Amino acid sequence: MSPLKSWLAIDPKSGFSLRNIPFGIISTVNAPQPHPAVAIGDYALDLQSFTEHNGFSALSIIQPHQAVFSQPTLNAFAALGRPMQKIVREYLQSVLLDNGPFPEVLQRNDSLKKAALVPLAECKVHLPMQIGDYTDFYAGLNHAYNVGVLFRGAQNALQPNYKHLPVGYHGRASSVVVSGTPIRRPNGQILADPSAKIKQPSLSPCKKLDMELELGCFVCKPNHMGEPVRVDHASEYLFGVVLMNDWSARDIQAWEYVPLGPFNSKNFGTTISPWVVLMDALEPFASTGLRNDTELLPYLDEGGRKSHSAIDLQVFLTTKAGHETKIINTNATELLFSFPQMLAHHTVGGCPFNVGDLMGSGTISSEGQSGKGSLLEQTENGKVEIQLDGGEIRRFLEDGDSITITGVCGDEDGARVGFGECTGRIEAAPVLDFK
Repeated sequence: MSPLKSWLAIDPKSGFSLRNIPFGIISTVNAPQPHPAVAIGDYALDLQSFTEHNGFSALSIIQPHQAVFSQPTLNAFAALGRPMQKIVREYLQSVLLDNGPFPEVLQRNDSLKKAALVPLAECKVHLPMQIGDYTDFYAGLNHAYNVGVLFRGAQNALQPNYKHLPVGYHGRASSVVVSGTPIRRPNGQILADPSAKIKQPSLSPCKKLDMELELGCFVCKPNHMGEPVRVDHASEYLFGVVLMNDWSARDIQAWEYVPLGPFNSKNFGTTISPWVVLMDALEPFASTGLRNDTELLPYLDEGGRKSHSAIDLQVFLTTKAGHETKIINTNATELLFSFPQMLAHHTVGGCPFNVGDLMGSGTISSEGQSGKGSLLEQTENGKVEIQLDGGEIRRFLEDGDSITITGVCGDEDGARVGFGECTGRIEAAPVLDFK
């Protein structure tokens, strides 16, 4: 995909190229209330200020809807639908394009440039959507297999249903936070000796705190209760994608998950990146996922459509001492099911979705040690040490550790579509006293 040249100085290596135009929510010293913006190079184009200064004067179709750019979340903009999202994104590209059709809107408008172009370093980012519901899926085949081997052996690693449907569970939307928000180590019930005849747990801070490399996808169109979304129509319901770290307390999970699955081990925090990369920006990077050797029921059959995105994903662990180590390198095509399939399955029984609802992909792992998307896999549940730069070792995360996920599509200078960073730092568990 060839680059588009902007009149604005943009680092050719930037993931926020003119090919991208991701949407987010910012606040600044001069505009302290959260409001929409797009990221471009090292700047945010403040859409509230852009609107107030008649930036959309050359786009009449959006003018009746301009109030969406003064809202504290992107829900109202997302609800305008995929066609309008595409029109707005392409208009903003044209306004930023060198020798574009509307130079008078911004390129030659010094007062608007001063008001609406804000260095990203001066912006505070916020959660981009108001999230009513959050569902986490388990579509990473390699991750599911690796974890299954650890706990059930190679012969029974995958459950019989795994390749027939996107396995998932309902998460906790209230603890989804934006990148940069500290994550406090959770307390919970832990079974110190699983082999003991009498199972007696204790209340303790998590000792096996982990991260999970995922993608999140936001919904922009509701469906009515009782009305499934067809897999071939599901893309109309998808707004955009963010990076996601679905933190996990492995020792709490081991005790609580039978028979209904994870609960407190997963609801203490999920971190997402602040910039939503629209589905239209991802279309040039459409790809297939992992091959499913099981025949799917018709409602999940995509007919060979390329509904995954080729996103290069990396994870860095930075210790309290400041040493940074790249611990994971994989790609988003390492998923067995796509977001359209997840939505189709989620609604086949009649479950209604609302604008702003979030779906997580599940941990993305590829073959090989560096491709394993969680510490649980990399350390074989704490049996193997990970060597970090600076001489430190880890089995699981320690207080003061930071995890940063990055993602980018494409490698051509000036045409990269990136997601920015998804970062969280671990803080000590609260001291509990119930005496």
